Amino acid sequence: MYTAHPDRYADRPYRRTGRSGLKLPAISLGLWHNFGPDRPVDTQRAILRRAFDLGVTHFDLANNYGPPPGAAESALGEALKADFGSYRDELVISTKAGYLMWPGPYGEWGSRKYVLSSLDQSLSRMGLDYVDIFYSHRPDPETPLEETMGALHSAVQSGKALYVGISNYSAEQTREAARILGELGTPLLIHQPRYSMLDRRPEDEGLLDALDELQVGSIVFSPLEQGLLSSRYLDGIPEGSRAASDSPFLNSDSVTEDLVGQLRALDDIAKGRGQTLAQLALAWVLRGGRVTSALVGASSPQQIEDSVAATRNLDFDADELARIDAIVRP
Repeated sequence: MYTAHPDRYADRPYRRTGRSGLKLPAISLGLWHNFGPDRPVDTQRAILRRAFDLGVTHFDLANNYGPPPGAAESALGEALKADFGSYRDELVISTKAGYLMWPGPYGEWGSRKYVLSSLDQSLSRMGLDYVDIFYSHRPDPETPLEETMGALHSAVQSGKALYVGISNYSAEQTREAARILGELGTPLLIHQPRYSMLDRRPEDEGLLDALDELQVGSIVFSPLEQGLLSSRYLDGIPEGSRAASDSPFLNSDSVTEDLVGQLRALDDIAKGRGQTLAQLALAWVLRGGRVTSALVGASSPQQIEDSVAATRNLDFDADELARIDAIVRP
């Protein structure tokens, strides 16, 4: 029987989410691609246990995570039953609705029917009465935002979610979503955008500024750019890597000679800080406190250990930041 490490909260950084009372660990575990039937159950359980032992209290999911869709939530449900039943109140569990889950016109996007049906299915797969955070995973261009936000509000009112968030929304859409939710009486807790040293859109398009103004938290996904910002690609494309596969999220065409040169230069900066390239990338998104938490995936317990170790040095001087910008934004 699993017993959590007694020192799991010792010297671990937790950050307040916007103006709410909820704190999240600086590093959160995302169950996107490593929690399906093609992965050994023992490895999945070992990752979750090691994460929690290291103070990673937040497990982030979505209805379509797996593969196949739904598999990650089912896997977490089994792990909760086996290992974490007595620790539920120490965990923050989030899920989302927005992408395709079942055939027909009600199986994706942002209608009230889809969003609330999806939440019920997610809770059933995980064996939970409620999730801590429930997200609209993407804006629906054809459904009024009032309807989607109203569904999130209903999830809270029904007791099936404690907080609500949005993901992949623009700055303008975020402001409007926050306004609607505020009028309903369910504050917008958090936004989940894609953000990394190589993808600055949340900065360039004003999303981080909007979140600051609204006092809404942020948790960023792909801070390692699908693994590009790690040691795996310093010598090109290794066998067995995501870029060497047929992944729609990263392909071999993305790994150019110029990019490899940038990665090597960033790795030199990381070494000067006593970090790996991945740790540098995580520390960079967490710098200054604008980002509440960074989402990482893990295919082994060692990977989650390495990610958590990034929080030992989150400070950058002006010269380091300038050197990073000169490399990735010449």
